[in-house]
Parts: sequence; structure tokens; C-alpha cells
Amino acid sequence: THSILTPLGIKPIIVFVCLETVTGIYGETLEIPCNKGAIKAEDILLTKWKYVKGVPGDLLVKNGLNVSVSATDDYKGRVSMADNFSLLLSDATLSDQRKFTCMLVLRNDLTEHPVNVLIHKSPADLEINDKAEELEIAKSTKLGTCVAKDSNPAADIIWLKNNKPLVADGKGISIQSSVAVDPVTRLSTTTSTLVYSAEKGDAEALFTCSTRHVAGSELVSPPVTFNITYSTENIDLKIIATEPLVEGADVTLKCAADGNPAPTSFFFHLKENLVKVENADTYTIVNVSRDTTGEYKCSLIDDPTMEASKEITVNYLDINLTPSGTIIRNVGEPLPVNLQIDSSGVPKVSWMKDQVKLDKEPSLTNVAYSHAGVYECDVTMGLLSQKAAFELVVQGSPVVKQLSQELSENGLHQILICKAEGFPKPTVTWSINGTLLSESPFINGKIAQTIAVVPAANLTVSCSVANEFGSDTSAINVSSCKYKITAFVSLLS
Repeated sequence: THSILTPLGIKPIIVFVCLETVTGIYGETLEIPCNKGAIKAEDILLTKWKYVKGVPGDLLVKNGLNVSVSATDDYKGRVSMADNFSLLLSDATLSDQRKFTCMLVLRNDLTEHPVNVLIHKSPADLEINDKAEELEIAKSTKLGTCVAKDSNPAADIIWLKNNKPLVADGKGISIQSSVAVDPVTRLSTTTSTLVYSAEKGDAEALFTCSTRHVAGSELVSPPVTFNITYSTENIDLKIIATEPLVEGADVTLKCAADGNPAPTSFFFHLKENLVKVENADTYTIVNVSRDTTGEYKCSLIDDPTMEASKEITVNYLDINLTPSGTIIRNVGEPLPVNLQIDSSGVPKVSWMKDQVKLDKEPSLTNVAYSHAGVYECDVTMGLLSQKAAFELVVQGSPVVKQLSQELSENGLHQILICKAEGFPKPTVTWSINGTLLSESPFINGKIAQTIAVVPAANLTVSCSVANEFGSDTSAINVSSCKYKITAFVSLLS
């Protein structure tokens, strides 16, 4: 209930007051409405803004068109009045969080419009301080402290790992938060400390903290990462060598462990020998031999029971072919062929004679001229291969293998062909004079000679072959070409 002095005296009136709340932003100008235009301007005789601070304090009064500032404190230079009678309050601070009242004097009435003011401010920034130098697996460690400075109301901080919130579980995650209020500005600074038990997968994890304040959008701190330390759980031995590993080559043993920091020194178990290598993770065996083949290990110096092993196999392929070089045998004599193989694996063997592949190893129990030639064996095992060869020369008395005849294409000559075998090269003679047409190359004890003859009558022609070991003769009946020549001349006439 209020009283108002009118020309008829003091008259009591009833004023209904409804408290409105206005929120402003720290440091900005705040507009506090006066009854939101519910009363027409022409009905207002006087407007007065005041506030309650222990005791009421006047701010400014508008009477007609004149506005006078009555404040004598901090508000003196910060208050003004808008055309719609709202109070304009510049550079808002937390000390402005109070009740302001707009009093309107009307012609026949008086009304007051109280407004409660709240001032909000989002944090100035968000950052993680006091970061741990490293995190150890399964050990609770203070990861860092997230600080949200100068806000109102106080900010709530959330910790995140790879953008997923971390929730305190009383085991591997512990979060402690506190709020400090500046005695001058009355702004709040929130501090949140994360104690964290790391996992191996956290080696590349991004840790951040964030807050979503009523006065602004979400703030997220710059991400931080940590070096995750842990004891060695696995050890591995690698063999570094050219493939295939053969005698005379070098092989390097490389030991790798997954601890962080990783071990830098190792034991290498070289069969019966134990070698300690410091500040290195490799050991090289030079000029390996077939005796190097075996099991090799590496282990941690501080925990020899943690070890890894690998088998090393030095590949080798040795062959010995008997006979070798050039071998001379007489016709009918045997020639044993023996191929000995010493290898680290199962080899494959192939044979060739005069560059022609054979189905199996040659068996020369009774050599003939047809056996003469160059024999070569090719032994392979993976990428390794060895070759050996011998040349067989079969010698003996020559033999006429074939004596044949055929008529020349024009029908005027008899073509005689004598094929023989023998070594050394036999001489070929005929019992008739003829024209030598060709003589084949002497290869593997074989020779063939071709002549052309024009016998005047039917006769027997012999071919004889001879060398230092003996001779052989073969004969053939040859028909006369006389009637054929007569017929040919008649045709020409």
C-alpha cells in the first residue's frame, strides 16, 4: 500500500509489484526496462530510477524533458535513461547484481516497477597447466590442472580424452574441482585437477578440458598429449639377411622390445656363447657357414627370462659329378656316372645332352657312338643352383651304318649316301668314281658322305670307312642310267 499527495489530500493506493529479472553481460551496457511501455508516455509526470544497497539510493530523475543524475557513487558516470524510460547501465560489473526500481508518478497514481539484475560472464580462457612430464601405465598420476578464469557464475569443467568425457570412477580416474572468487571483481575461477591411470593406448590420445557457460558458447582447451611409459611386455627377434642366406654372407640379429622407454641393451645367445650388447639392438655374424645353422635368442639384460628366439638356416648346395672333363671310351665299354649332392634342403636334378633335356640320369653301361656328346647336370634348391658337365668321346673301329641310293630329280644320276660311325674321324672311299656332293660335319662320331654317279651298266658299289682302329665296308647294287639317258635325249629331239 502506498500513499500519494493529491489536491484532495493524501490518498492511499494499492500498487501490485511483480519482480522481473534481467541478465546482462559483464563489461557491456545493460538496458533495464521500466514497465515495458505498459503506461503511455503522456500519462507520466515523473520517472525516477533508484536501487537498494543497504539503504535506497537514487540514480536519476526525468521530469518532463529534463533528466538529472542524482547518483553520487560509482553509478554517477554510468547511468542514463533511454527514450522509453529504460535505465541504461554501462560497463556492467558483478556489483550491479541487485534490485533496481523504476518509479512512475502519474496524474492520479504512482507505480513502481522493480527489476532484479544478474550479470553473467563466460571464462576468459581455458587451458591445462601443471602437465605431467609422462604417464606410467596403471599408475595414478596427476595429469594436469584445467583452469577456467574469471566467470560468473562459476564454470563447470569437463575432462575429455579423444573428445569423449572422462568420468571419475574412484579407480583410474579422479577429478577434483574448486572455485576461487576474486575479492575485487567477485569473478570466479574454477580449477579442476585430473588424476589419471594411463593405458598403453593413450600414447596417441588427445586430452582436453571444456566448459559450456550460460554466457557463451563452449570453450575447449588446446589438446595435450603425453609420453606413456610402461615395462616391456613383448620381445621379438628379427633376422636380417639376404635371401637365400648362403655361406660367406653376413646375418644381423635385431632385438626389439615394446617397452617405453624401449630397452637399449640386450643379451644375444649365439648357440653356446652369450654376448652382451649395450646401447644397441643388433648383433652381426659375419662370414656365416653351414655350421652357423641353429637356434638364436635375445633377452633383456634386467630380465633374462624375457626372451625371443629364431632359427637361422644357412643354405648350401655342393655337387660332385664323376666323371668330369673329357672322357674317352671304346665302343662297348661301360662309363659309370655318379652325382653326389650335399645340401641343406631337398634339391631338384635335371640332365641335358648336347642342350637337349633328358628324362633321367644317363646310364652308360655299354657305350655306343650315339652316346657321345656333352652331358650337363643342373641341380637347384630354391634360389641356389650348381652345374657340372662332362664330355664323352666314344672311339673305335668305324662301322657303315647305312648305304642307300636314290635317283636324282632329273633322273640322270644315281645319288649314293654312305653313313658311318667311328672315332677318330674315318676316311670314306668308294669303289666307283663319282662326284662328291656333300659331306656332313663330324659330330659325336657320325659322318655322312653323298656322291652322284652315272653307271653305264648295272653294278655293285661299295663304301669303305677306315681309321686307326680298323675299317668296314658295305656294298649296294646300282642300276644303269643308260636307258634313262637315251630316253631323255629322244625327248630333246
